Amino acid sequence: MAVDDTWAGLADEFADGAYASVKGRVRTYVIHRQLGEHLPPPPARVLDVGAGAGHQSFPLARAGYEVVLMDSSAGMLDKARQRLPEDVRQRVTFVEGDGAHASQAVGGERFDAVLCHGVIGYLDDPEPVVDQLCRCVVPGGLVSIMTGNAGAMAVRPALEGRWADALASFDTTRETGVLGLPTRADTVEEISDLIDARGVRPVQWYGVWLFVDWLDLGGAALDPDDADQLQAAAEVELEAGRRDPYRQLSRLFHLVGRADR
Repeated sequence: MAVDDTWAGLADEFADGAYASVKGRVRTYVIHRQLGEHLPPPPARVLDVGAGAGHQSFPLARAGYEVVLMDSSAGMLDKARQRLPEDVRQRVTFVEGDGAHASQAVGGERFDAVLCHGVIGYLDDPEPVVDQLCRCVVPGGLVSIMTGNAGAMAVRPALEGRWADALASFDTTRETGVLGLPTRADTVEEISDLIDARGVRPVQWYGVWLFVDWLDLGGAALDPDDADQLQAAAEVELEAGRRDPYRQLSRLFHLVGRADR
């Protein structure tokens, strides 16, 4: 991830802007539903590496899971503490630590599920963090990784009318993300190979952000206060994320693996 000071300065924008938007809320909902198809029942223990302000962890805690939020940014963890619902406080633990040293940060403990969503795209090399994710999962446990889809890099600049950038995007995996930070995308095959080499068998992958992303980038964003429309959009996104060719065009992908060791 980026350095702590960078993320501390972005904590409010991250939590109150990006995740409060239609895209942010749809992303949280879709990944939560996708995880639900694979997670063991609560009160299984979940480690969320690069947990940010807890948007993915808190719904799991509310569902009865014991959740450890790990982030390298003290400022981001402070934001998570501010957002922590009172009714799940007893099921949530905070750990300040870098994903590349996750096992050490949790004292060698292993978890029934290890999540890493929206993290490795900020790293020049995802392998050290992926290695730690696989070290932190129990045999038979779940590893969940969400990151940018290198196969859809041209979508954003094309929908924004940046045609020269879109043409160049067919041959790159890097761009400046919505938070203004440099990001890097991966392929499903690349990340699948990394976890498979560490005893975590790829089980399923999903797309995340297709239609809501296109609408937003095209200037026709949905109304975040229209609950019915938001739920309808989320259900369409959930279904699109399961099917080809739709999932292949999603700007993010969500890979789920099972530890065989």
